[in-house]
Amino acid sequence: MGMITGAEILIKALEYQEVETAFGIPGGAILPAYDPLIDAGFRHVLARHEQGAGHMAEGYAWATGKVGVAIATSGPGATNLVTPLADALMDSVPIVAITGQVPTHAVGNDAFQEAHTTGITMPATKHNYFVTHAEEIAQTVAEAFHLASTGRPGPVLVDIPKDVLNARVPWRDPEPVAMPGYRPTTSPHPRRIREAIRLIESAERPVLYVGGGIIKAGGSEALAAFARMTNMPVITTLMGRGAISDHNPNTLGMPGMHGLYAATTAMQKADLLVAIGVRFDDRVTGDPDAFAPFAKVIHADIDPAEIGKVRAPEVPIVGDARLILEAMCERWGDTPTPELEKWWTTIRTWQERHPLRFEQQADGPLKPQHVISRLRDRADDDAIVVSGVGQHQMWASQYWRFDQPRHWINSGGLGTMGFAVPAAIGAKVGMPDQQVIAVDGDGCFQMTVQELITAAYERIPIKVALFNNAAHGMVRQWQRLFYNERFSASDLGQQLPDYPKLAESMGCAGLRATRVDEVDHVIETMLEIDDRPVVAEFVVDRDEMVFPMVPAGGSNDIVLNGPEDL
Repeated sequence: MGMITGAEILIKALEYQEVETAFGIPGGAILPAYDPLIDAGFRHVLARHEQGAGHMAEGYAWATGKVGVAIATSGPGATNLVTPLADALMDSVPIVAITGQVPTHAVGNDAFQEAHTTGITMPATKHNYFVTHAEEIAQTVAEAFHLASTGRPGPVLVDIPKDVLNARVPWRDPEPVAMPGYRPTTSPHPRRIREAIRLIESAERPVLYVGGGIIKAGGSEALAAFARMTNMPVITTLMGRGAISDHNPNTLGMPGMHGLYAATTAMQKADLLVAIGVRFDDRVTGDPDAFAPFAKVIHADIDPAEIGKVRAPEVPIVGDARLILEAMCERWGDTPTPELEKWWTTIRTWQERHPLRFEQQADGPLKPQHVISRLRDRADDDAIVVSGVGQHQMWASQYWRFDQPRHWINSGGLGTMGFAVPAAIGAKVGMPDQQVIAVDGDGCFQMTVQELITAAYERIPIKVALFNNAAHGMVRQWQRLFYNERFSASDLGQQLPDYPKLAESMGCAGLRATRVDEVDHVIETMLEIDDRPVVAEFVVDRDEMVFPMVPAGGSNDIVLNGPEDL
């Protein structure tokens, strides 16, 4: 092969990484790459905003386990990607962002559409690159994919000036990636595994506290096996939902700020926390000084920086969550399953006394929990559920039942409103044969609603269950509880916009339910429509609040189970 442009090398390098889909928007500095892209061996989905493209790449990565790809131009194109990059960093989502940059001779001169992209995104990425020679493009892309997908996954950005994209050089296959400064520990130390098993064997009130790291590592089978061997209750964080089946008898559900009472309280009363693929996030721990006061801690994670960050463990284990669980299973061997009868009796009592609850009156306002429960009962068993951020996110996590990983996709660490619609599009592109349902609130929906045009134009038939409470619901809940009901800037208005009409104008089907007796018909219609995206609006009670609740920064010993506890 003779001389080709840096832009052609870039597209060929993406093909070399077996990219199937990229999400992006063209512009001046990245334009050279969009010319060979027209003949590329992979699909390009034209987003309507770069934030949408970034979240689509995230949704694709979440659903498939592959690296998501977002492409943007310089300046505002790159700055619009900052939010999804920060989101992916917090939630350990493997994406590679390719951004154009002004020509190298213009860098630093305040050129048109110039921004210091690598500087701006340094704290929002696992690593980023500024490419100065076309010969480096293929190897840099290979390194970016390697970094994004190994160790603790995360976002990597590659910034390429326009003159580098236009330069002509020969193609060279990238060499196997060898990065001396980057060698994640994957196999756990056998001594640490021995120490962990010894602690588990002697525990009377142990808890397996697991999170998104299990899903990233493909460790679900090993987790179920270890839970069965040890008879330990399993608590899954918001990011770990689906790591173990909700129908598994050992599963207690989600702990923390809006977690289930039995899950939160089991952690508080435990004498041992076996924490795997979790980071002791503040939404789980509440006041860290009051968190799990009686518990010794085994903390296993691929990222050594997380171990001891919030809680000093008795046994630290650095490694891949699946390999750690498999090593624990092997070390446990033929040891008899512990009885733990007293512990389980206590936990079952908590579950019976404090179940999730809501009251839906036949002629009363529509409760979001009722809608989610009805949708869950009618959706496909393997439906992928993608949520925005806020009350609807918590209700979806509480009331849906997940049997397998990668079927619950949401923005956890960064809490990015507007995540659901574009992330659902990315998930549906990655898993076209599966039902993909976005559960969204009206506040979130209004932030990225334009991506429904992308979904309609590109024939990506996602389903959006839109909960319209005419407010920023979680903000309103906090204002009700902690700000004397002074509802400052949280009212969105019930009539603006007309959501079904808005959906129809963007090429989607639009439906609405305002009463209890309309819910089932709207859900059935929504699930039947498969030739275009569909938005089903549910006008719900704006005063409904999420319970259980632990007030921010409070002790997990004080769980508000409902309005009567206020």
